[in-house]
Amino acid sequence: MKQLIFLLTFVCLWSCHNDDTDYEIITVAVPEVMSKTEFRNSVAIQSAKPIVEAGKIYAYGDYIFVSDKDIGVHVIDNSNPKAPKAISYLKIPGNEDISIKNNYLYADSATDLLVFDLSNILNIQLIERLEDVFSVYDYQIPIEAEYADFNNFDFDNSIVVGWNIVKERREIIRESELVFNDSSFSNTSSSEGSNVGVGGSLARFQIVQDYLYTVGSYTMSIFNISQLSAPVLETVQPSGWNIETMFYAEGYLYLGGTNGMYIYSMENPASPSYVSEFVHWEGCDPVVVDGDYAYLTLRGGNACGQLESVLEVIDISDKTNPTLAARHAMDNPYGLGFKNNSLFVCDGTSGLKVFDKTNPLTLQQIQVFPDIHAKDVIPLNNSLLMIGHGALYQYQYHDKKLQLLSTYLLN
Repeated sequence: MKQLIFLLTFVCLWSCHNDDTDYEIITVAVPEVMSKTEFRNSVAIQSAKPIVEAGKIYAYGDYIFVSDKDIGVHVIDNSNPKAPKAISYLKIPGNEDISIKNNYLYADSATDLLVFDLSNILNIQLIERLEDVFSVYDYQIPIEAEYADFNNFDFDNSIVVGWNIVKERREIIRESELVFNDSSFSNTSSSEGSNVGVGGSLARFQIVQDYLYTVGSYTMSIFNISQLSAPVLETVQPSGWNIETMFYAEGYLYLGGTNGMYIYSMENPASPSYVSEFVHWEGCDPVVVDGDYAYLTLRGGNACGQLESVLEVIDISDKTNPTLAARHAMDNPYGLGFKNNSLFVCDGTSGLKVFDKTNPLTLQQIQVFPDIHAKDVIPLNNSLLMIGHGALYQYQYHDKKLQLLSTYLLN
């Protein structure tokens, strides 16, 4: 299993006999673990059930896939958008994201990549597992934690299945005294002529032609999926700092991190190359791109960073030098998406907001749905999917505005 630079694991050359040692109280995430054998045997295809904690959404054909945070994926038949119906549940411990191409579903399961055959949606089959292709260090650490403690973790035989958040008194480690091992790096898009699903702006997986791109907190993993049932890990490379989301547009990958947006060229699709980054204050950061502009949300007032919440418009006409073009105040934004000149922003407890982005520098709000907790959207050709607190909403487009089509309660 690959190892990587991980600032959150303390490897220190501090002398135990230093009388001037300073201490601080920090918030630490301590892993909850399960044996790899038990973990891998727990994957199952089950009948439909209520969702415990709804996470991301993904659309593929007549079906909607809703993640149950860290534990699995619910499959919903949406052939009748006015009355969607749950049909099955994929129990996938440690799952954060999925992506689908031509009836093959790719899902992470902690350190593993799983492949499911969806050709018979009523009889989904697990057909492949690539073990230990993702690093334990790339897990999403709870945002309230300052560090993750892997000191007592058995990397060979254990898997992280959750976190305990504790306060600890620890020595203050000076940056000059940290030692890292950096020698361990291994070497809304669709592919032409293929059927690829669509994820929201919180996605970490993207399929482009014959490659599946996945991003963790610090690394990007590239899988060759020219043989859909047998993906091959081709490249693992550094991705940036605290990466949370990934978006593909016109030959570039845009990675959203807590302190910036990173742009990668896909001139060599097997190994995307770093082009530039746009640095902002620390905050939670999904990003979408349309033409010469990137739109990203920064949510403050929580463990992501600053107090201020905004929607930023970044001029990316020069990919080597992205610049801030405009900033619009928000309340507590999450995901976002666009269709034509409409920009849809999930503003958390302030609801779903619709903007006219004909002029990206002076967005005009044209509609708001204030009585919902909006988290992420997927703008499809004929409808808009939105996931909120406990519900999946579907809207029809009508004269630049939205009309509610259905509300599906998730639990």
